[in-house]
Amino acid sequence: MRANFIFSEVWIGLRRNLTMTIAVIITVAVGMAMLGVGLMINAQVGLMKGYWGNQVEISVFLCTKGTAMPSCDGKAITQAQTKALHDHIKATAGVADVTFEDQPTAYKNFKDAYSSNEPFVKAVQVEDMPQSFRVKVADPDNYQSVIQAVQGQPGVANVVDHKELIGPFFQMLDKLAYYALGVAIILVLAAALLIGNTVRLSAFNRRRETGIMRLVGASNLYIQLPFVMEGVIAGLIGGVFAAVILIVTKVLLFEELGKFFTGPTAQLGWDTVAETITYTMIIGVLICILASFVTLRRYLRV
Repeated sequence: MRANFIFSEVWIGLRRNLTMTIAVIITVAVGMAMLGVGLMINAQVGLMKGYWGNQVEISVFLCTKGTAMPSCDGKAITQAQTKALHDHIKATAGVADVTFEDQPTAYKNFKDAYSSNEPFVKAVQVEDMPQSFRVKVADPDNYQSVIQAVQGQPGVANVVDHKELIGPFFQMLDKLAYYALGVAIILVLAAALLIGNTVRLSAFNRRRETGIMRLVGASNLYIQLPFVMEGVIAGLIGGVFAAVILIVTKVLLFEELGKFFTGPTAQLGWDTVAETITYTMIIGVLICILASFVTLRRYLRV
């Protein structure tokens, strides 16, 4: 009997405050979706940093005939200098591996990278490509010592650290994640306020019923439970909509971005999406419960 009464009260409250309930559901859905997207972006950035951290190399470009770099003086590196430089790099502390890339190999890699831009590829010849050493460091965060050891060596035209090239991209992703989380927090606060207003209106509309329940000896918890249930139901429905948004975002955004910026091991997995959905639904329901209890303690007079 008590359970039937509680559910009937919940249904009455939802019908009486349908507009506010829909507003709560939409706000919770958007807020939890933004929170989930922020969490997914953080997870994706972490995976990408780990992936690219293992892929980070130092490119040591060698002098070719007519190179404009002052250190080359227009002269190409000799075979003796190339061997000496290779031995010097390999003996440098912190170097894990050294690979020599000749002009044909560099040209092949260039064609593969720019295969969609055929006029650009045709404008470049094999002899235009520089020779280089690809240096993989043991610790991606400690590469400056390797660069300093290579710079200024005979036959070295330029030294490029790939980590410096992708650093601004990761900074942009971090800012995007913080922005998404900030917007999510604002929307969550808005959802809490809407839930509080909905519960307050529902309590005011049913003040006669709650007064009678109080007179016949009903406990505070028994009286407050239907109002809390209304918030929980709105939070669950909003969480379901947020879950759908997160799944669509994973398919349409993260999987497409993963094709361009990450390898197979750095793809955001469905297990991470499932965890994010679980966290957001729990947070959404908890916010609804807390907002309902706080509002009832302040406004409900029984």
